[in-house]
Amino acid sequence: MIRLLTILAVALTTLGAADITVDQTWSRASPPGAMNGALFGVLTNPTAAEDRLVAAACDIAGEVQLHTVETDANGVKAMRQVPHIAVPATGAVVLKPGSFHVMLIGLKRPLVAGEKLPVTFTFSTAGTRVVQVPIGETAATGPMAEKCPLCEEKDKAAVKAP
Repeated sequence: MIRLLTILAVALTTLGAADITVDQTWSRASPPGAMNGALFGVLTNPTAAEDRLVAAACDIAGEVQLHTVETDANGVKAMRQVPHIAVPATGAVVLKPGSFHVMLIGLKRPLVAGEKLPVTFTFSTAGTRVVQVPIGETAATGPMAEKCPLCEEKDKAAVKAP
């Protein structure tokens, strides 16, 4: 009986955790000579427990890292690697320029506009999600020039911060 209850508890936990989604993903085409790229999107967790994005993987890069951008006391912004990105219970996190994002380090070939990039996102509870990330045009005047074309409405909504 205890074994059956344990199996049922694990199954229910797995079913609830499987609801996490990775949506509205996008990236930009690489400018000539670029060795790195970034991925953006929305991580949504409708479950009653926090989950964490703990890794991402993509064959086009030598290394894939989770990053954030922080502003110091002097107003200087700096990007840094983080061990995970928390996705709050019944909440969402927007991965966007100037905030949390996924970095592709050491590109093996350029990111080309119009292509889709297969990326595996790994969560501590929900497991993996493989997503086809569309690649858009290169930003014209720098990494912050082009806002996420798909995330602006999500930004306006009441999205819980991690």
